[in-house]
Amino acid sequence: MALSGIQIFKLTPKKNCKECGCPTCMAFSMKVAQGAKQLSDCPYMSEDALAQLAEATAPPMKTIKVGAGDNEHSLGGETVLYRHEKTFVNKTLYATNLCSCMDDAEIDARLERLPQVDYERIGERMYTEFLNVNYKEGTDAAKYVEIAKKAAAVRPVILSVKDEAVAKAALDAVKDTKPVLNGADASNYEAFCKLAADAGVVLGVSGKDLDELYDTTAALEKLGNKNLILDVTMDTAKATFEAAVQVRRAALKDGDRTFGYPSIVNVNRLTDDKTMQEALVATFTMKYGSIVIVDEMDYAMALPLYGLRQNLFTDPQKPMKVAPGIYPMNGADENSVCLTTVDFALTYFLVSGELERSGVPCNLVISDAGGLSVLTAWAAGKLSATSVATFFQENVESKIKNRTLIIPGKVAVLKGDIEAKLPGWKVIVAPLEAVQLVKFLKDLKANGEI
Repeated sequence: MALSGIQIFKLTPKKNCKECGCPTCMAFSMKVAQGAKQLSDCPYMSEDALAQLAEATAPPMKTIKVGAGDNEHSLGGETVLYRHEKTFVNKTLYATNLCSCMDDAEIDARLERLPQVDYERIGERMYTEFLNVNYKEGTDAAKYVEIAKKAAAVRPVILSVKDEAVAKAALDAVKDTKPVLNGADASNYEAFCKLAADAGVVLGVSGKDLDELYDTTAALEKLGNKNLILDVTMDTAKATFEAAVQVRRAALKDGDRTFGYPSIVNVNRLTDDKTMQEALVATFTMKYGSIVIVDEMDYAMALPLYGLRQNLFTDPQKPMKVAPGIYPMNGADENSVCLTTVDFALTYFLVSGELERSGVPCNLVISDAGGLSVLTAWAAGKLSATSVATFFQENVESKIKNRTLIIPGKVAVLKGDIEAKLPGWKVIVAPLEAVQLVKFLKDLKANGEI
């Protein structure tokens, strides 16, 4: 667990500090514990002291970097078991499976289908972040290397291979992309440790059970390798779930840093059933996979899973917001009516869904309301006649010719003030509930009001 300010203060080597024991040192230690200051901000600490304190105050789970350049991802770094305790740090990432047992047509088809899951939701890109390249014993090693090269040209890869010669050949081909070499176990960890260290890549380690996984991880640490990721996939879904939870609890609750690494869960090895795979991905997104491998991530599977992931890994103290702007619905153009609401993500999705259902072309205008709901934003002064009028004058009037504006029914009180501040605009009050918008818009269109 993270050290308190008093613990940090006690660990500070006073002989290296000119302010031994003074209140200033104590205040600094408290700020370090709260994350407001870095240990390196103290000019009086030696490099040895900084190294000792950095090790003592580091998160119980290491942060591991995988991939290179724009495709670099951070894994681990977690400090709590439950998001309501604080927040989760690095979200679960997903991988589609490729295998040397597949024919070339299937490999190419999967790579071609990969961009089908690539969209943006509330400012976050939703896509398959990794490709797992699995080597099946007895298949062509040269073919495996070619698959790895194809995959690495598209996404960061996980090289799931236990054959040392095949692993070396694949690493030589794609090591510049910084893949995960997922192949170390009790029988080969020394050789794979050297392969990973020489290539400068993260090493994945597995075991037939938790005891073997622990012992192999400890042995790798003795060899000086702490750039690891733990493959907690066991023979069954039940055993895998138990392993994932126990590894995370051992690191975060018991402070056992031997298990203080991110984890891989390969649900593709647990079941062939697509529906069950989706359920297991959801399970291990919550408990506690850093990378979860499926057979293939398609759009139908992605929609609920990425929504779950975004909710889980969003800071619970910070509401999800959509970017302010103009969102055309149903083929709307500059001559279509405008509606406005706040930037709270839940409000946006409720309103936009009903607008799309209506089939009426309209422009949904989102202004900055601090991520609050309509009534909360109004009460806090974030949604006012002035804020709406200013946003429309600066961002809308030059782009939209239509001068009809529909405002949320819960802030009908703003109608007169908005009309006064937006000369030439006709302001209409919408119903109180989003579900009523479909009939409301259709009636307005039938009556020629919009």
